[in-house]
Amino acid sequence: MEKRRILKHRQILIAALFGAALLTGWCFWQNKAVRTTVYVIESSKLKPDAPDITIIQISDLHNAEFGDKQEKLIRKIKEAKPDIIAVTGDLIDSNHTDIGKAMELISQAVTIAPVYFVTGNHEAWAAESYIRLKREMENAGVHILDGISETFSLGGQQICLMGAKDPAFYARTEYGDAQSVMNEAIGDISCDGGIYKLLLSHRPELFQVYVDNGIDLVLAGHAHGGQFRLPFIGGVVAPGQGLFPKYTSGIFAEGETEMIVSRGLGNSIIPIRINNRPELVVVRITPAKNK
Repeated sequence: MEKRRILKHRQILIAALFGAALLTGWCFWQNKAVRTTVYVIESSKLKPDAPDITIIQISDLHNAEFGDKQEKLIRKIKEAKPDIIAVTGDLIDSNHTDIGKAMELISQAVTIAPVYFVTGNHEAWAAESYIRLKREMENAGVHILDGISETFSLGGQQICLMGAKDPAFYARTEYGDAQSVMNEAIGDISCDGGIYKLLLSHRPELFQVYVDNGIDLVLAGHAHGGQFRLPFIGGVVAPGQGLFPKYTSGIFAEGETEMIVSRGLGNSIIPIRINNRPELVVVRITPAKNK
């Protein structure tokens, strides 16, 4: 009887250890298995005969590594054949800043397509490290759009690329203040009238500000997909939004404004994702089809 009890306990222990090993392996895999999500955005502001504009969005790397010299990310970026590469903040992590890892990605990305960058809160928090990163990115040819716009042309079609500096660079950091700071920042960025406006901004929780300013499309990140994703519910927690946040992943629309929120690539304060694979976003902006 005693031997049978010991054998049963041993079997339970082995099963528990095996289950723990499987769970650990699954968590490790799904934190490194990058998924590519494709969105097609139609706009009547594009000429009917204009070519599609393909954008790949990189967000919230947080110094994470995806293969030797970021080769897994670079391979996926090349496969998308982008016209524009948009980096929407938190390329580095202020808690363990590694500019080398960030530049491994950037130095290769600029050879694929023009790279446009806006800051996230971690660039603000990294302070002097970000000054060095900014200098290295500029030397590599990156277009840093913090508070400015540039016109991008492809096949006779033009769009206005706008970039919003992250509110964390300012002393006012409360949510209400972030709204007013962002509203002022966008108001100071000029685009030619009638041109398609694409805004790069780290913060999805400020969606109403983007709507009020008549932005056509916003690319955002910051929320890390809600960190832990529950079936039929979505993300559990996100900075600036708290528990069960609204803007963690996917596409949102109000009026004439659409916003795509990337789940991002890396982690920061919470070091693990659950049911929430890292994400590269591909956006194809195409002329509206006649119905």
